[in-house]
Amino acid sequence: MTYQACFSVPHTTLGIRCNEDTVTEILFLPHSTPASAPTNALAEKVCQALDRYFNDPTTQFDLPLAIRGTPFQQRVWAAIAAVPAGETITYRELAERVGSGPRAVANACGANHFPIVIPCHRIVATNGLGGFMSGRKSDSLDIKRWLLAHERNAASAA
Repeated sequence: MTYQACFSVPHTTLGIRCNEDTVTEILFLPHSTPASAPTNALAEKVCQALDRYFNDPTTQFDLPLAIRGTPFQQRVWAAIAAVPAGETITYRELAERVGSGPRAVANACGANHFPIVIPCHRIVATNGLGGFMSGRKSDSLDIKRWLLAHERNAASAA
């Protein structure tokens, strides 16, 4: 698979796909995937934005995302994007906000093509951590735990 950049972070590497105008996907790759320099200006901008986030998780992203999904998924993703860094809400709470059920919301979270930017890691189960990345990686919950701890630590230091 071709990426316009690979950005290494704790527990994973983020594969960035974009053209000259829009970011088409950010993927969690195995941590063993080597970092690679951006191949275009937008990939460089994405890497800079991610670097800012990993230094300060309250960073607001301003990236041209090529969001593709159903109207329902897009409503869910917009609601996820409104959850502040360092905070979490449950799948049930998010479902109430978008007028749906928790399972449908969880499926929309799993279909998110822009993790970190659309922070689905901030959505948790009523009685625990819940899932992450639709279980596509064996260490997905470790990544979710790290992201939440990273945001909470920054929030408590502020």
